Amino acid sequence: MNNPPKAYENIPFMKSDPCRPIRLQLEFLHPEVTMQEQNIESTIVLFGSARIPSPEEYDEKKHEKIAEFAPFYDEARKLARIASSTCQIEDRREYVIITGGGGGIMEAGNRGASEAGGKSIALNITIPREQEPNRYVSEDLVFCFHYFSIRKMHFLARARAVTIFPGGFGTFDELFEVLTLVQTGKIPPLPVILFGTDFWRRVVDWDYLADCGLIDPQDLDLVTFCDTAGDAWNAISEFRAAKTR
Repeated sequence: MNNPPKAYENIPFMKSDPCRPIRLQLEFLHPEVTMQEQNIESTIVLFGSARIPSPEEYDEKKHEKIAEFAPFYDEARKLARIASSTCQIEDRREYVIITGGGGGIMEAGNRGASEAGGKSIALNITIPREQEPNRYVSEDLVFCFHYFSIRKMHFLARARAVTIFPGGFGTFDELFEVLTLVQTGKIPPLPVILFGTDFWRRVVDWDYLADCGLIDPQDLDLVTFCDTAGDAWNAISEFRAAKTR
C-alpha cells in the first residue's frame, strides 16, 4: 500500500473549506516574498477599465460607446513610461507600476513600463472576465489571486500614488476603498489621481457630498483631477518632494 500524500501535497484537502485560512496566508506570502526578493520598494497603482481598447484594437463601430475614453490608454502608457524610466535605477526599484494585469488600462500601464525597460507587476484574479495576464507584464512579477481582499492589500502595501482611470464597478470599488483608507488614517496620505476630469465630476457629485455633510469639506482634497500623464506625474512629484522637505 502506498503512503498517502503529505497534507500540503493533498490538493483536494488544500482546497477544502477548513484550509481557507492557509490559502489566504499563501496568497499574502507569495507576492510579498517575491517582491522583497525583487527589491520592489514602492509602487504606483493603475486602476481602470479593461474595456478601453489599445490603438491597435480600436474599432470605431465596435467601440462606439467608449470612444471618448480611448485616449486614456495612451495616457496610462505614457505615465508608466515616465515613472519606470525615472525611478527604476539598477536594483533599486521605486514607483514600480502595478496593475490588475488584464487588458485595457491595465495593459497600457504594463506596456509603458516594458517600453521603458522597467519591471511592472500584475495582480491578476480568477473571474469570468480578464483571467489571462497581458503580455507586457514582467514574467517574474505576475500573481494570480482567488481572494479580492488579499489582492487589494497587495495593491496598497507599497503604494506611493494611486491613479484611477475611467472604469466600471470594479474601478469604483477600488477608488472608494482607497479613499476610505486614507480618510480614516488606515494608510498614510498619498496622491489619489483621477484621470478624466469631466468623467469623474459627472459620475460623482463630489461637492454635493460635502454640501450634504456626508463628507467633510477637506475630504475633497483627497482627490486630484487630471487629464494627462504629465499633469499626473507633476502631482506625484510635488507630493513626493513635499514629503522630503
